[in-house]
Amino acid sequence: MRWRDLLFAHWPVDPDSVAGRLPRGVDVDTYRGDAYLGVVPFVMDDVRPRGSPVGLSFCELNLRTYVTVDGAPGVYFFNLDADDRLGVGIARSLFRLPYYRATMDVETRGTGADRVVSFRSRRTTGAKAAAFDARYGPDGGFDTPEPGSLGAFLTERYRFHTADDRGRLYHGDVAHEPWELAPAWADIGVNGLFRANGFDEPDGTPLLQFGGPIGVRAGRIRRS
Repeated sequence: MRWRDLLFAHWPVDPDSVAGRLPRGVDVDTYRGDAYLGVVPFVMDDVRPRGSPVGLSFCELNLRTYVTVDGAPGVYFFNLDADDRLGVGIARSLFRLPYYRATMDVETRGTGADRVVSFRSRRTTGAKAAAFDARYGPDGGFDTPEPGSLGAFLTERYRFHTADDRGRLYHGDVAHEPWELAPAWADIGVNGLFRANGFDEPDGTPLLQFGGPIGVRAGRIRRS
């Protein structure tokens, strides 16, 4: 698959506010004492099994945090909203993962540093409504985060974790080249993901980064 038009919006939060929401065996990861909650809207293009000539394209929006499992760094997803009826249905019915069907619209204009993305999402399934509206784009040049930097801590992770509604833990692995990131601007008009997942709205201004297009390979989701 190929990911594009991706915004990383990250808020520093008290680690205790996150740790209490994680399943057994998953530990909150911190950077200089802070945990982070990230809201990530993006578009997935050409999603297909290896060898298939035909792929799908759809939008996704997730709320995530950063964790370790057995000492290894990863990402933990609280929700994954997607504009893909078939994929959402399979993920929820077979694995009971926190995928939710949403209607999403994305409009883009410009290229490179002049890229402007308008992203709108309205959840249509699930017990709690979640809406999101934002305009965003890069605000500077693209570069690979330095090892040990906050940018690398938040993005250079290649295993993700989530739990079903019975607390069973699952994981999956992804592979891609290092991120090319630019500082970003964003006008987030509506963001219902924190409330939908039982979090208070974080204080302060988020760290904003825009991800350049990137090719991604993903393995099967497995029981941990």
